[in-house]
This record gives sequence, C-alpha cells and structure tokens, in this order.
Amino acid sequence: MKGFERKNQLFSLCGLNCGLCPMFLGKYCGGCGNGNQSCKIAKCSLEHGRIEYCYECENYPCGKYQHIDKYDSFITHKRQKADLEKMQNIGIEQYNLEQQEKIQILSCLLDNYNDGHRKNFFCVAVNLLELSELQEAMKQIQQNDKLSVLSIKEQCSYIVDVFQKIAEKRNVKLKLIKK
Repeated sequence: MKGFERKNQLFSLCGLNCGLCPMFLGKYCGGCGNGNQSCKIAKCSLEHGRIEYCYECENYPCGKYQHIDKYDSFITHKRQKADLEKMQNIGIEQYNLEQQEKIQILSCLLDNYNDGHRKNFFCVAVNLLELSELQEAMKQIQQNDKLSVLSIKEQCSYIVDVFQKIAEKRNVKLKLIKK
C-alpha cells in the first residue's frame, strides 16, 4: 500500500506474526508495509497518524477486529488479539526475541522434517503454541534416537503427532480455518 511502511517485519500492525508466515518465508510477500496488497488496517493506520500497532489507537479494538479470527489466510489469525496484548505487555523487543526463537524452530522443522506437505502445519503449530511448548516438542524430537532410521514421511508423521499431543493439552487445533 502506497505510503505505508514498517520497520518491524516480524510482527504486523494488526497482530499477525509475519515472520512465521509461509508466504513471507517463501519470499512471496514482503511483509506488512512492503507488500503490494492493499490492507484496510494499513489504510486505517495512515488515517490515524501512522500508528505502529493497532492497540495504540484510541478506537482499538474497533469493528475491523470483529470476527478477525473467524477465518485464516496464509497465516493463522487465531491469536492476533492475544499476540497484540502479549506484545504490549512484554514490549516489542522481548516479543521479537521470542519470535526469533520461534523462527529458528520453524526453520529447523522446514529444513529437516518437511516432506513437502507440512509447511502450513509447521507454521500454524509455531504460531499457536507457546515457546516453551515448542522447545518441549523439539527436545522430544531431538532425543528420539530412532527418528534417523525412519523415512521422511514417517519422521513427519511422528513430529506432527508430537505437536498434536502438546496442542491437545491446551485444546488447541493446529489447522488453518478456511472459508
């Protein structure tokens, strides 16, 4: 969108974790403020004095956030409002540090355990699970001595099962909600 630029490409104006998006990772999207798609929230930011994050607006949460988490796009929208709140509470520097750790975990999963069909699953899992849960999953994966003798498809199946079991403990569904 013309005139809309952002310094922080890991976390968007509206609360999406751009750094964990398959479109961003695949270099199909320049991230919030660098892409060429129009965004009603970016337009709103420009109209309200170029706010950096929506929670800074006196109208937040406005009508644009009503049902924002009903459907997902390339990235899950389920934690948008919660992630904005978390970032507001711990600060952007700390939030970005956590995002960097999540990006490292996601990169490891994509580089070593993707059978060509798990990119979205891994992106959703890394978005929806807490960093401590992701670290627990990675520890289980790395401690499994039998993993190296399995085919990539069997490895993926095992890893998906590890993440699903952790997600089930918190009643989290690791799936994009499409229209």
